[in-house]
Amino acid sequence: MLSIPSELARSALDAAPDAMLIIDHAGIIQYANQQVSSLFGYAHAEVVGQSVERLMPDRFRTQHIAHRQHYSGVRRPMGQGLELIGRRADGTEFPVEISLGPVESPGQSLVAAAIRDVTDRKRAEAELKVARHTADRALETATEARESADRANQSKSRFLATASHDLRQPLQTLALLNGTLRRIVSNRDAAEVLAQQEQAIGAMSRLLNALLDISKLESGAIKLEPCDFKVAALLEELHREFAGIAASKGLKLQVAAAEQYVYSDRSLVERILKNLVSNAIKYTRQGQVSLRCVSEAASVRVEILDTGIGIPSDQIAYIYDEFYQVGVPANSSREGYGLGLSIVKRLVRLLNLRLDVTSEVGKGSVFSLSLQPGTSGPAAAPADTSRDVPRELRTDRPRVLLVEDDRSVRDATRMLLKVEGYDVTAVASLAEALRNVNEQGTPDLLITDYHLQGGESGTQVIAQVRENSGVLVKAVLITGDTSTAVKELPPDSKLRVISKPVNAEELLNLMSCLLAS
Repeated sequence: MLSIPSELARSALDAAPDAMLIIDHAGIIQYANQQVSSLFGYAHAEVVGQSVERLMPDRFRTQHIAHRQHYSGVRRPMGQGLELIGRRADGTEFPVEISLGPVESPGQSLVAAAIRDVTDRKRAEAELKVARHTADRALETATEARESADRANQSKSRFLATASHDLRQPLQTLALLNGTLRRIVSNRDAAEVLAQQEQAIGAMSRLLNALLDISKLESGAIKLEPCDFKVAALLEELHREFAGIAASKGLKLQVAAAEQYVYSDRSLVERILKNLVSNAIKYTRQGQVSLRCVSEAASVRVEILDTGIGIPSDQIAYIYDEFYQVGVPANSSREGYGLGLSIVKRLVRLLNLRLDVTSEVGKGSVFSLSLQPGTSGPAAAPADTSRDVPRELRTDRPRVLLVEDDRSVRDATRMLLKVEGYDVTAVASLAEALRNVNEQGTPDLLITDYHLQGGESGTQVIAQVRENSGVLVKAVLITGDTSTAVKELPPDSKLRVISKPVNAEELLNLMSCLLAS
């Protein structure tokens, strides 16, 4: 047996964290430290003098004898690339890691083996492998979900743009036919019927717009376009739009001076404020509705104050629900559909804004919209004042080229313009429009739908007519598109854009102002 020459060396080997063996050329264990007994469960006498194969499973012993006979005497890990297994006295198996090295001893060929139990490490590696696999699968799933969501959103956007256009077409026809009939019917009873029909068409239009707005917001089809803009310009536009409506109810609409700039999506903020102002007027029977702007430390607050009926404190939590209206029992006659504040809530969330409301029954309400302060920039573009300019009866006959692929809308528009005194040519496509320009010359005004059959667009019609005639023809683009494509059109002083459904007065006023410009 091997004699350890030094007690110090023996103590050092016993203190080593790994099981240490010294084995001779025949595979007989000549020395084992205390960790061998702890690791394998054998008494020291049961190990020393025994074959090293005793410490491994039976199935590996024959193979191991062949391997150790070819030991090269170089320090190295044992069994690189292999799973090494140890066997305890009780027959249980466990993974090990073994390092080999030659031991210099006169007249003997000895090998030292350091054996380490790697059960915990193997378990950790397995858990890490599972975790990585799970993470990789989760990433793949998230990527697939994101791509699926992107495809779904693109599909929803296309659907909403198409549905918006198609649903507005029949309303557009009804609105224009109503306008035509009101101009040619003189019977008082018939005129009253047409007036009520006009109100019904307007209500249908507002409901359709509200439902499409909610659908767009729910589908994520709205793309934000933030910029700096002056609050005063927006408040003045609201005053122009709602002052007449307020006056018809005997109310005053007051707008305080405002010099603040804010940073957000101007068109969406405008829609929020329009809904809030409309609601304030609807629920105010006497007194006034006021708009003002207040600067705070980290925000700019736009407030809409009214002297209306107020909201009971226990109902404030429900005012943003679809079809909910304060003080209106279910299934009763109602003004509007209770969708305005539902749209407001979604827009506020989309823009990451804050909307607060305080109210007292019988005294009124205050809605406060907090916006991010902006920096002063270029003056806002002047608002379209076409509705403010009185329209006179035509004594001339301006020539109008109308491009509309929907036959019912085309015929209704043609009849309205003809009754109003315009010389109208109505066509259905870009090719027909260009043929008409070549044969009859440049029109005084071009009116075209945005979406035409065969993938053609109204913007293509306008560009081609202008190019072929060599004249910057004045044009009206009518659209039911809910996407941002129309918003992204370059500035054009000779072009007016109007959204469907368009009522007769709105279209005729716009045409008159554009021709007069």
